[in-house]
Amino acid sequence: MERVATLHIEKLPEGVYLATSDDIPGLVAQGRTIAETLEIARDVARKLLEARAEREGEVALASVEDSFDYPLILGA
Repeated sequence: MERVATLHIEKLPEGVYLATSDDIPGLVAQGRTIAETLEIARDVARKLLEARAEREGEVALASVEDSFDYPLILGA
């Protein structure tokens, strides 16, 4: 089952991107590009959710529906 968590991504003054999530407490990921940041955030999210599930049970995240909006980011 796929689930959805919202990420907040911002570009830091140092030129790197930082991802955090209100849906997954403790998720912090940083990368040189948005794609790299998303990849790292996905790995961190999996590990955090697995650890939390062992301690407290399954985390309540929205399930992926048959249709949803996803921002497609294109290079300049």
